[in-house]
Amino acid sequence: MNEHSWRELVGEERPVGFDQVAIGVASSDTMRSWSKGEVKNPETINYRTFKPEKGGLFCERIFGPTRDWECSCGKYKRIKHKGVICDRCGVEV
Repeated sequence: MNEHSWRELVGEERPVGFDQVAIGVASSDTMRSWSKGEVKNPETINYRTFKPEKGGLFCERIFGPTRDWECSCGKYKRIKHKGVICDRCGVEV
């Protein structure tokens, strides 16, 4: 990524430095607030396509897309569609 596009993305004139980073375990209430959706069937991954089954344990509607900025059917690709919910597959990009 070149520096010009990085500056546009962040909206800063110069890079921001960090002194430290802290990582912690999220509480159960915080995790529940992140979740949305319901597992409808026990299937996990399609053995032919290796993609998550719709409504299954790894459903992309519930947990988000497998690939960044791309819905499961491939209609929406790239970061310009951030936050869009696909009308075909129901995955939020």
